[in-house]
Amino acid sequence: MIDKTFIRFIIVGVLNTIVGTGVMFAAYNIFHLSYWISSGLNYIIGSIVSYYLNKYFTFQYKKRDIKATIRFVVNIAICYLLAYGLAKPLVSLMLSMFSKTIQDNIAMLVGMCLFVCLNYMGQRFFVFKNR
Repeated sequence: MIDKTFIRFIIVGVLNTIVGTGVMFAAYNIFHLSYWISSGLNYIIGSIVSYYLNKYFTFQYKKRDIKATIRFVVNIAICYLLAYGLAKPLVSLMLSMFSKTIQDNIAMLVGMCLFVCLNYMGQRFFVFKNR
């Protein structure tokens, strides 16, 4: 599982994380947007960059087909909903003694970690798998 593809995926992920995390935490903490809007903005912006970098750099997927794009969008949506949908209630339950702001910030971090794992598997074995 840990090979050159995984290393490239991590490099792309670091770039996306720097941009996306900045957007997400600024949206939530500076602009006071909701948990879902803030985390969603992260993945809208990051997903556009991720698609092109992962397609050409990470997975070196040369085909030009709409099906890969559709699979990518479906993968991102499922991973996002699973990761953040699980993170929020779990963190809220575990950290119920803390403020909602602390809970949401930690839930966003946990959601990011879950998303990375799920997204890598989805992109490698579903989206950009050379058929």
